[in-house]
Amino acid sequence: MMLTEEDIIKGCQKGDPVAQKKLYEKYASKMFGVCIRYFKSTEEAEDALQEGFIRLFKYIGQYRGDGSFEGWMRRIIVNTALNYHKSILKHQYHTNYQEVEELIEDERIAYDPMHVEFLLKVIQQMPEGYRVIFNLFEIEGYSHKEIADMLKISVNTSKSQLMKSKRYIQRQLEKINELKY
Repeated sequence: MMLTEEDIIKGCQKGDPVAQKKLYEKYASKMFGVCIRYFKSTEEAEDALQEGFIRLFKYIGQYRGDGSFEGWMRRIIVNTALNYHKSILKHQYHTNYQEVEELIEDERIAYDPMHVEFLLKVIQQMPEGYRVIFNLFEIEGYSHKEIADMLKISVNTSKSQLMKSKRYIQRQLEKINELKY
């Protein structure tokens, strides 16, 4: 018998290990894709994913069916990845406030789909602050205000880190282009 997503969710809400396994099998690879963007190593991303699913199963009873389940789950996974990131990396966000006065455009970056794998590697190599802000803003779609609230930083710090992350990516792309010619 093929279980629907609704059946799986209801089973998880009852603590059914079979339903939990089905849910994990259905979404683990997609949610791992979310986690890997926040960490340099696969192991850290896997740990965050596991913590995310533990948290998901703990709070699944709070899911009421409003909106997409995947969106609800993604928010838990992102928040867990951020918390895990903070717990393993005692990274402080350093901002040169003179740079913040520069005009910062609130634009999304468009990428050639053929370069997604390269981009993922570049993102993973970014300094921690750049990587987290870039992922939250460009990929997850959070606003600078939401990011500032999540990370307990100023909106200007978020904007500055995003600007620096874009410059970092641009420099990496320029290096690759130099090697081609």
